[in-house]
Amino acid sequence: MADTTQISSAPTRPSALREFWYYFRENRGAVIGLYVFSALVLIAVFAGLIAPHDPTAQNRAATLLPPAWQEGGNWSYILGTDPLGRDLLSRLLYGSQLTFLVGIMVVLLASAGGIIIGLISGFAPKWVDTIIMRTMDIILSFPALLLALVLVAILGPSLINAMIAIAIAYQPHFVRLTRAAVLAERSKDYVISARVAGAGLPRLMFITVLPNCIAPIIVQAALSFSNAILDVAALGFLGMGAQPPTPEWGTMLAESREFILRAWWVVTFPGLAILITVLAINLMGDGLRDALDPKLKRS
Repeated sequence: MADTTQISSAPTRPSALREFWYYFRENRGAVIGLYVFSALVLIAVFAGLIAPHDPTAQNRAATLLPPAWQEGGNWSYILGTDPLGRDLLSRLLYGSQLTFLVGIMVVLLASAGGIIIGLISGFAPKWVDTIIMRTMDIILSFPALLLALVLVAILGPSLINAMIAIAIAYQPHFVRLTRAAVLAERSKDYVISARVAGAGLPRLMFITVLPNCIAPIIVQAALSFSNAILDVAALGFLGMGAQPPTPEWGTMLAESREFILRAWWVVTFPGLAILITVLAINLMGDGLRDALDPKLKRS
């Protein structure tokens, strides 16, 4: 009877999700970033319902109107209008959709290719691994934005080509991270046991080893998400990304930079949108690192 009581009163291990949330919420900045990021996602999803105007509709009688609370403002245009009389708030809301679409697509393309190449490199013979990693080193020797500019110049300026170019520039980070995780895992007992049991190479790579390499990849994906938003905005600002009249935040900055001295709102609000979004994602990335890295967990 005593033994039964002892067994029933033994502490149970918390679920993985509960443990993750416990460590994640220890970082208050990460929690704030999560709330801000969630609000931005909701805004992007419901932009079509929230936006008061068509983001591409021009009103030549209302060009460069100041925000509604300033003298000369109009409450029909809460954040004012741009040089072509387009509602700034509507363009920011629709721009958030493009921003998150770009971030998601870049991370998916870069991580998918990087994980596969990293797994191959980690399990391949030494000469294949050397060729792959030296190629990645060559790509990493170029600044990501400069490499993306060159690729976009070759492919042609467009939002899709900008996403592909940035994904290629970010792929080596996922390759190196995945390879390092694979090399750390492949010598462990569970991998050796699976190999002895007759597991084939694809099963070892994708089912046995990959799930145990996910934690650092998730953190890298979060950081790449914010960097992708910055780089796409930079390409748009340089005229190599989204093309007018697409409501993309970097393109909005480029279209309005000559009016910065007499119409502060046309560059301030798109810049703030980029700043808040990137800051929220980076804060979340720090929280993910704290929650997923066993070395950073406090006992």
